Amino acid sequence: MEVNLLYGRTGLPVQLPDHAVILEPKAHPMVDDEEQAVLAALREPIGSAPLRDLVKSSDRIAIVISDITRPTPNHKLVPWLLKELSHVPTDRVTIINGTGTHRDQTREEFIQMLGRDVVDQVNVINHHCQNPDELVKVGHSSFGCDVYLNKAYVEADFRIVTGFIEPHFFAGFSGGCKGIMPGIAGLETIMTFHNAQMIGHPLATWGTMKGNPLQEMAREVNLMCKPDFMLNVTLNGEKQITNVFAGELFEAHRQGCEYTQKHAMVRCESRFDVVLTSNSGYPLDQNLYQAVKGMSAAHKIVKQGGTIICAAECSDGIPDHGNYARILRMADTPEKLLSMIENPEFKMFDQWQVQKQAVIQMWADVYLHSMLTEEQVKQALLRPASNLSDTIINLRGKYGDSMTIAVLPQGPLTIPYLED
Repeated sequence: MEVNLLYGRTGLPVQLPDHAVILEPKAHPMVDDEEQAVLAALREPIGSAPLRDLVKSSDRIAIVISDITRPTPNHKLVPWLLKELSHVPTDRVTIINGTGTHRDQTREEFIQMLGRDVVDQVNVINHHCQNPDELVKVGHSSFGCDVYLNKAYVEADFRIVTGFIEPHFFAGFSGGCKGIMPGIAGLETIMTFHNAQMIGHPLATWGTMKGNPLQEMAREVNLMCKPDFMLNVTLNGEKQITNVFAGELFEAHRQGCEYTQKHAMVRCESRFDVVLTSNSGYPLDQNLYQAVKGMSAAHKIVKQGGTIICAAECSDGIPDHGNYARILRMADTPEKLLSMIENPEFKMFDQWQVQKQAVIQMWADVYLHSMLTEEQVKQALLRPASNLSDTIINLRGKYGDSMTIAVLPQGPLTIPYLED
């Protein structure tokens, strides 16, 4: 049979044995009218007065958006927000691109993300986690670090955080507090949020909010300088809006997570020899760093000693910016990488992604189908899979004709889990 994986902007068809098990979220139709659904949520929010009633025309507004590695439909949400805030002059609005530790976006990328009209009329800035001049200390975290946030955000009179809610491989779910922490936090704060102890915690995993230390720290940080209003959406595999959650940060996000969990969780009775996964297509699969999420979703249901095959386009490379590629080259096995990272004296940003990848590779073999060269794939300690169908056929030599296969066509938009 043929299955189409979310891959890049166009998808990737792959021929699979007829007995392969397809695991996808429950039917997730788009809302009838996306704009009206968002405007209705802004006017009848959860746990909050309507947005327009909360904002004075003299207020300085900060709108935090997720960066280009996320499929948040900023090109829709931001113009609709500005429409609802039409009584506020655009020169009093700043849009902050929540890059966390990621690279800046260019003007052309901002136009792609927000539309030319917004970029031409509104002040749009990148967050820089390592520039002390652009950060403000707002407190000290019980997790052991000072808390720094973006200065333009802290000094605004009214703060809005946007985003989309999906399963997240160590924060439980995205959206909500994560827009601020780590989206616009300082590097010191981000490093604590992603340290080896936090990432390695057993409750720092898909779909888990209660007891998850990352959610607990994110909540604590948000309370130090809380967004006045949240606008989050859920999306289907076609990146269409399926629901809108707006209003008070914690309650609106809680309801959004409950909704997402009902649609995204897929029960399995047993583990599989081989799990083929995507990384949900562009923009989520634009580099190998992000593709670890797809590997992590497959990790939940692959047998120990089994095989994960991840299809992620990686149009932006490994990438070259940040420390991810550099750390991968610092040891020649996943075991050595994990030992190095778990040393309390080792501290490099991006170590958290390598930590997750190493744990997965110590459990199962990991193949990658991408635009990367075979040499780049091998340097990342992964196995190249130039042809997915051929790779699966070849794996029969390892597992035999009874080889079991699961497929996650939408990658980490699905949370597979084992039957208790």
